[in-house]
Amino acid sequence: MTAVRTAPPSASRRVPPALFAGVVAVGLAVSAWGVSDRTTWFLETFWALAGLPLVVLLWRRFPLTGLLCGLLTAHALVLALGGHYTYAQVPPGDWVRDGFGLSRNPYDRFGHLMQGFVPAVLVRELLVRTSPLRGSRWLAPLTVCACLAFSACFELLEWAAAEIGGHGADAFLATQGDVWDTQWDMFCALIGAVLSLSLLSGAHDRQLADLAARTAG
Repeated sequence: MTAVRTAPPSASRRVPPALFAGVVAVGLAVSAWGVSDRTTWFLETFWALAGLPLVVLLWRRFPLTGLLCGLLTAHALVLALGGHYTYAQVPPGDWVRDGFGLSRNPYDRFGHLMQGFVPAVLVRELLVRTSPLRGSRWLAPLTVCACLAFSACFELLEWAAAEIGGHGADAFLATQGDVWDTQWDMFCALIGAVLSLSLLSGAHDRQLADLAARTAG
């Protein structure tokens, strides 16, 4: 009796990459509709606007795991929502602020948490696939360092925007009067990166192995 070969369960549940790209494109288009400040919207969504075509162009040479695609899509939608309303005025953040009696809209904090949570998987995937760090004890700490460095660079870009735009950059900065906003932003990114590696490394390794098997085949 001939054995019937079946696809692994993960393959049957794999989401087509085009669906992720479509969700991001639609999210950005909806986000751009009716915004009051195009410059602020562009600055807030720049990483999604630049990242989407880059991923599409490089897909045949360097496809990504489904986990990373899903996280990048979620991060792009977070950026799109923040770009549409500005981070200090996102309605769900207002609901959380009012419900918990907070002094500020916390959506900016959430955005910077994502700034560490998602890039941690991106950096980890790049290092595992393009460097000798696969399986190394240095993989996790170097990934966290890279995420914190990216967060610091982003804060320098915000500083440059403030110097160039003056008060016109207030919506982009979203400091909401907090003199320690820069430090909080980097701390949130650091916590996000550590959480991401703690929660997702096992699933990420399995998907990396599956991706390696598929590309080799």
